[in-house]
Amino acid sequence: MYDQYGFYSDNIPPNGTGPGASQSGGPNFGGFDFSQYMRDQQAHGGQGVGSDTGGPSGGSFRDIFSQFFSRSGGRDAAPEPERGSDLEYGLNVAFWQAIKGTQVKLNIHRQETCETCHGTGSAGNNVAVCPECDGTGTVTQMAGAMKFNLTCHRCGGSGRLKNSCPTCFGQGVVSRTDSVEVRIPAGVSAGARLRVAGKGNAGVGGGPAGDLYITIRVDEHPFFKRAGDNIEVQVPLSVSEAGLGAKIEVPTIDGKALLKIPQGTQNGQKFRLREKGIFNSRKNTRGDEIVEVVLQAPNIHDERTRELLRELAQVQTEDVRSGIWAKVQPQA
Repeated sequence: MYDQYGFYSDNIPPNGTGPGASQSGGPNFGGFDFSQYMRDQQAHGGQGVGSDTGGPSGGSFRDIFSQFFSRSGGRDAAPEPERGSDLEYGLNVAFWQAIKGTQVKLNIHRQETCETCHGTGSAGNNVAVCPECDGTGTVTQMAGAMKFNLTCHRCGGSGRLKNSCPTCFGQGVVSRTDSVEVRIPAGVSAGARLRVAGKGNAGVGGGPAGDLYITIRVDEHPFFKRAGDNIEVQVPLSVSEAGLGAKIEVPTIDGKALLKIPQGTQNGQKFRLREKGIFNSRKNTRGDEIVEVVLQAPNIHDERTRELLRELAQVQTEDVRSGIWAKVQPQA
């Protein structure tokens, strides 16, 4: 009609000569499946194709024509296998479990294939003719001057009705709690995502099961701080050790390690212990431990200590704050 007149109107009687016209005088869209589009329109409160409002409500003709090439209705069309959905699970892991690795058992709520019907959703082989479509698998609807052959919503286009499985009520899957063993690799970091194949929800119509994805959350440690594959620690240092130099023991994730402190070490200075960090199994490398020293002022409990500090002040007469004034002076 559009090709002939340049516009469409219900007031123009179809003469059967235009493209797509049927022998009876009206456009015939036989063989095209608008069922999914019509269901989408009804689900969103629309009035369907060719309503009294003058066109599709809540959709576009792109939705209509996508039906032409995406599927073909009919009772001979078998439902395609559908993959099960994936599952997401959050897991809290202790600091030492993340460092050393561990294996945990999780109880996951998932959908499994019904053992009674083996996922078919039907009980036995008894079938009956669908009373909605009289066994044809399609129903006919008229919308204005347009005729639609829709897949029967009751039988899904098969033309037959099967008895629903009493266990899964025709769904083919049942909800159950499954125990899953998960290996946490050594050195796993917070935010890491582990995949367990085939432990998601069961597929439909013989489709494969989805996967289980586990997001790791690692607990904080009161002393060791993690930065990627490195470990960062703060170690107290006395004034005499910083001034004279020393060899001190520092904690690592493997135990104690010896650290050499050079003479004149300043507060906040950092030292690196090679390969004392976290092992990365993907890179097959190990991080370092970064040791930051924090100077501790001596506790004065006796007169002898005061006397020694007075002597030190007399020997060390330079102004340790002299350099800051040049930095704070306003520029001309």
